[in-house]
Amino acid sequence: MNAEQILKEMTLEEKAAFCSGRDFWHTKAVERLNVPSVMMCDGPHGLRKQEGEGDHLGINKSIETVCYPTAAALASSFDRDVMRRLGEALGQECRAENVAMLLGPGLNIKRSPLCGRNFEYFSEDPYLAGEMGAAYVQALQSKGIAACAKHFACNNQETRRMSGSSNLDERTLHEIYLPAFEAVVKKGRTRSLMCAYNAVNGEFCAENKMLLTDILREKWGFDGFVVTDWGAVKDRAKGVSSGLDLEMPGGPNATGEELLEALKKGELAEADLDKAVLNLLRFVETAVRQRDENAVIDRDACRRLARQLAGECAVLMKNENLLPLKEGQKVAFIGEFADKPRYQGAGSSHINVPHPVSALEAAGDAVIYVRGCDVHSDRTDEKLLKEAVKTAKDAEIAVIFAGLPDAFESEGADRDHMHLPDNQNELIKAVAAVNPNTVVVLHGGSPVELPWLSQVSAVLCMYLGGEQAGAAAVDLLYGRVNPSGHLAETWPVRLQDNPSYLNFPGEDGVVTYAEGIFVGYRYYDKKELAVNFPFGHGLSYTSFAFSNLIVDKEKLTDQETVTVSVDVTNTGKIAGKAVIQLYVHDVKSTVRRPLRELRDFAKTELQPGETKTLFFTLDKRSFAYYEPKVHDFFVESGEFIIEVGESCRDIRRSVSIHVEGTTPLSFTIDANTTIGQLMKHPRGAAFIRQMMGRSDGPSGSEQAEAMGEGSEKIMQQMMFDMPLGSLVSYGRMTGRQLKDLIVSLNA
Repeated sequence: MNAEQILKEMTLEEKAAFCSGRDFWHTKAVERLNVPSVMMCDGPHGLRKQEGEGDHLGINKSIETVCYPTAAALASSFDRDVMRRLGEALGQECRAENVAMLLGPGLNIKRSPLCGRNFEYFSEDPYLAGEMGAAYVQALQSKGIAACAKHFACNNQETRRMSGSSNLDERTLHEIYLPAFEAVVKKGRTRSLMCAYNAVNGEFCAENKMLLTDILREKWGFDGFVVTDWGAVKDRAKGVSSGLDLEMPGGPNATGEELLEALKKGELAEADLDKAVLNLLRFVETAVRQRDENAVIDRDACRRLARQLAGECAVLMKNENLLPLKEGQKVAFIGEFADKPRYQGAGSSHINVPHPVSALEAAGDAVIYVRGCDVHSDRTDEKLLKEAVKTAKDAEIAVIFAGLPDAFESEGADRDHMHLPDNQNELIKAVAAVNPNTVVVLHGGSPVELPWLSQVSAVLCMYLGGEQAGAAAVDLLYGRVNPSGHLAETWPVRLQDNPSYLNFPGEDGVVTYAEGIFVGYRYYDKKELAVNFPFGHGLSYTSFAFSNLIVDKEKLTDQETVTVSVDVTNTGKIAGKAVIQLYVHDVKSTVRRPLRELRDFAKTELQPGETKTLFFTLDKRSFAYYEPKVHDFFVESGEFIIEVGESCRDIRRSVSIHVEGTTPLSFTIDANTTIGQLMKHPRGAAFIRQMMGRSDGPSGSEQAEAMGEGSEKIMQQMMFDMPLGSLVSYGRMTGRQLKDLIVSLNA
């Protein structure tokens, strides 16, 4: 089929109808023109293909397949190759099942640990989320299957998710909530993008021209198609005019009459409708061309991959020389999740797994098992507790499998606290009291408060690690796999410490992102707040040393790149994988900036004593912040510190460079523009220096000396805060001179 030729032959009625789905999972066919219907399915950590009645909440049954680790776990791998291997496997499965598009990845930022859908999202950091997402999209699409990045944009909670408005400033939008999508568009070349239910600053995403056209298509160069989240359409004609292409789920009642009526009234241009139809036709054309009727899938191989990936993603949070366990030790597995693991979340991404492997099954006769408590309740069962305590007391090692039950986190509902169920906390404290060698294995999609942290010797976080999470946990506990995961989000001590605490989930459907750019570690580090575990944290059974941090140039402009190299050595006795995190710190900025920001990362395997040199390339965006005055990313000239380490609070090496910004910060000047602001203007700074040089009165330093010690800084601040109009009030120029100056500087 030829998309452009078919568009010319379609009637208006066919075009209007084509912009809605046939049913829950298929596009409409145009039989007259031999345009077939193609299928899309939920993902992204497994294929949820429904062959009967469809739904978007995971209620009706789907085919039996493989469940991989969820995004919360995958991001903790800090490994682009993990995402590539997953994308290729899912792409091959989609080909075998004749699925044209897999919905995902989920790129929304973890603004609050309470978001019920956080298990589907990567990180609190936009760079990490974008890199992981882009690697996945590239791999999936290499198999001929379209990716659909979601949910665009600022869909960071489930409360009022279908009708609420996320209100935030321009800098926060571009610096925190859009970069992951930008990376997946520019680097991943995603073929589709799903717009969110919610509004951004009062304009619903499905009809938000700023998002769907101005930013997505014109600024980022997106050439795919935009589909709604299921049921997100509010005004179809306005949506198409703004850059929306496909309404889902559609169905037999979605005939396109609303669009036809809008065309008659002049509320919708036919050219905009044609754009939408052409985008969809190109998607179908590509899907048909890349279809492979002979594709097959080896699900046993997929299960082996799921186990490997779960091992790469798990994070060893704490280890007081207890792990790995030794073969032959008397080990007690305690907790229902050891027997019936929680390995995925509820909702549209729920995968139908025929047989998830539990830790108990994987360990076999090597361990003793007791239930400990009822995971479907938060009340303590005294009989189960006593049995667990007795068993733990008699064992050399007690391993408690704990975490959030299904009812605590799901699509469609946010949590209202960060606690584990009370009976689980009581179980852990009671066991740790009788056995100092207590390990806690955590399952769940988000951070929880850990009131017993100081009482246990080790904590292994599996997140929601897919159907093989139980087997992977045993691999990790016994050292058959060396832990290498690092946290993609901060684990705060308590919910009240989270920067969104006072503004989540908002009121009356409106949530204000009052914390601005200070999300996650950007906030905790700036505030110097104690946390349970910082962003990027992760332990290993070996150790790594960093040395020879070198930059290929110490001075550069923002139009150049700088290459950074660092040597990493395995200083332990066993092989392991090191995660190298590179952060950038702006030493002195005139705007508020985080203490440091992740700008690159790498993961590499090292044998004992082995050293590898890792290379990173930093460009303009690595040093920039988003400047609303120019509506773009902007580099202030000055000193920057490049840091490498194993977490945002475990910096091992640093080096200083000077970056010269080449783009002048031009903006409109008026009488209320301060002298400090004018110093950022390319010609304004020269004027201020000239004016201060011809002062007839005592100099600033002389005035400060007369006022006493330490006053020079105060005088400088007072001057920088003065509006230009004050120069007239203080007799430094006339009103006419000020007007002429403003006209000249704005020219």
